[in-house]
Amino acid sequence: MEQLEFEEFYRDSRDACLRAVLVGTGNPHLAEDLVAEAYAQAWSAWRKVRAHPAPRAWVVRTALNTHVSWWRRRRREVALAGQDAEGHQQARGIDPALMAALRRLPVRQRQVVALRVFLDLDTEVTAKTLGIAPGTVTAHLARAVAALRGDLATAITQEDQP
Repeated sequence: MEQLEFEEFYRDSRDACLRAVLVGTGNPHLAEDLVAEAYAQAWSAWRKVRAHPAPRAWVVRTALNTHVSWWRRRRREVALAGQDAEGHQQARGIDPALMAALRRLPVRQRQVVALRVFLDLDTEVTAKTLGIAPGTVTAHLARAVAALRGDLATAITQEDQP
């Protein structure tokens, strides 16, 4: 019974969680690895996760925390020549111009956009998930939307010019 419940949760939430983590990391391959790791952890703690008020947020937060842990371990390593987030394939289901604009946002703003927009969580759950105040969520979202609006308007204007 638990296995079937988890399988249904995975099927119903994986794509949304992947998009949210992709927004947070900007790297499609890394996002897939992080989400896979988060779902593995969710399966091992399924009783706790299913009782969580927002299990999808738990998965995304776990994936983003794993990213921070990986980054801390890797920051001392020498980066491979020619490897960067910009060179990865187009993100699934996200317009390339929007993805580029999202990458330019500060990390916390990207996280808020990922949870509020891509996972459609309310302000309170987003605040609890990120460990910040609800007012801070609102402020980050407003700043992110303003930055995205300006960035995308500029991109559209530049496309229209010969």
